[in-house]
Amino acid sequence: MFKRDLELEKRWAKLLEGLKETIGKKPADLNGVLFLIGVQELGQGNKIFSKEQKQDLMHIAVCKVLSYDGFYELDHVDQDGWPHWKLTKELPHFDLLDQEKLLKIQVLEYFEKEYEIVIE
Repeated sequence: MFKRDLELEKRWAKLLEGLKETIGKKPADLNGVLFLIGVQELGQGNKIFSKEQKQDLMHIAVCKVLSYDGFYELDHVDQDGWPHWKLTKELPHFDLLDQEKLLKIQVLEYFEKEYEIVIE
């Protein structure tokens, strides 16, 4: 593992611990964190979501975090309050491991920008 990968994993572990302190439960993985971001971005509070809605929430989160690098921008919010995003530049073709790294980096940036939390 490269040094920057180790740093990323250290920062990620700190984020997970911080989320555990905040919500009382440590997210199991990246998908769990994306779900939390999606719920937060939807802004309708914690409620029961269908399987399809959970997938949509994770999509909202992915679009939101990738918007920081200009890949997506908010297109509109529908009548039910769900945000819809549009792709503004083509995503790089990464293998699954590199996709996960990119998302983790962007998720960390999300918490730093949206909540002014420094995760070092």
